[in-house]
Amino acid sequence: MNRLLVAVLAAVDAVVAAVIGLGVVLVPLVLGWFTAFSGADWASLWPTGARIWQLGNLVPLHLSLDDLFVASSGVAADAAGFVVSLAPLALAGFVLLFAARSGRRAARAGAWIVGVVSGTVVTCAIATVVLMTSGTPVVSVASWQAILFPTALYLGGALVGAVTTAWGDGDDGAIDALHDRVDALSPAWRAVPALAVRGTAIALVGLIGLGGLALLASVITRGGEMITLFEAAQVDAVGATGLTFAHLAYLPTLLVWAISWVAGPGFAVGTATAVAPSTVDLGVVPSLPLLGLLPEQGSPFLLLVMLAPVAVGALAALSLRGMLAQEWRAEGMLGDDAEPFLPRIALAASVAVLTAGTAALLAVMASGSMGPGRLVDVGPSAGPVALAVGLEVLLGAAIVLLSPRMRRSEELDA
Repeated sequence: MNRLLVAVLAAVDAVVAAVIGLGVVLVPLVLGWFTAFSGADWASLWPTGARIWQLGNLVPLHLSLDDLFVASSGVAADAAGFVVSLAPLALAGFVLLFAARSGRRAARAGAWIVGVVSGTVVTCAIATVVLMTSGTPVVSVASWQAILFPTALYLGGALVGAVTTAWGDGDDGAIDALHDRVDALSPAWRAVPALAVRGTAIALVGLIGLGGLALLASVITRGGEMITLFEAAQVDAVGATGLTFAHLAYLPTLLVWAISWVAGPGFAVGTATAVAPSTVDLGVVPSLPLLGLLPEQGSPFLLLVMLAPVAVGALAALSLRGMLAQEWRAEGMLGDDAEPFLPRIALAASVAVLTAGTAALLAVMASGSMGPGRLVDVGPSAGPVALAVGLEVLLGAAIVLLSPRMRRSEELDA
């Protein structure tokens, strides 16, 4: 495909991603303006939508409440200015998936670098335009963050999609050169890099599944409390719809919290708080319906859930063990000789490190501030999450990859 056409299509993808993201935010706001806030200033509609879109792209918002509002509402003076940085990851997830799709298409067209650069530049331009046209004294953003974070988010998704596709299909360039270097390794090590990435993907899907199961269990056991908080909000139909959409936007954020809980470190919902399998120490939390899903107490028996990530590591390694044996068998390495030991150690360690790094990145994206005072510290901590996930996946992977290989029946018969 012509490089110019690839660049144009990638630019269109970036525009579509931004338009859809802004539209998802603005449409409910416009409906709310028509039905519930008809007397409000229409000039504030775009800045409000732009700020929500920026928060969904991981940009922290700095709120400064008006002195008159603070005095009339009884808000404490030290709470008049605060930061909201806990992002609704549904928007960020959409950007990553859409950018990865664009990167894959550019790679299949044989010009992934052109496609990634084009989409990233257009995203940067859109983020700049949104920043320059959405000024408001109530909610401000740091200019460099408002431009860099949406751009980096799109770039990350596009690179993952493009590089993974180019690795399999070839690109007659840098990826093929790297592929040739890997192919030049000894037969014992040649398959390790690709299998490490594949194993990481399997482990991450498993962890997401575990988080989903934990979240589902919380809905089943604590759903009544969430409904009670929803009813206590006493909002009309428009408010209920907006609250529901907001909760859906934060559902992936809560999913990352659930993964952290299953792994063991848990997460915080305020300074000096903890929600973990063995202990729950919350104090007073905001009366948000979604927070009604938080458990009331922990138990030492719940530490058994930490075996689930170990099982995920073992499951990923079980798939890799068969692929590794197939590769070595094709190279004539699995006759009567034992499997090479060091490549298996490296594969288990690589899967653990890559999975831990991705879990740490998810923890960073799913944590931040959601208000003044104690609420400046909300979400999982990246370091403990990475350590726990890495060790658990390493244990499961090592058990499977380093165990003696079962001989095939035909070998035993011989």
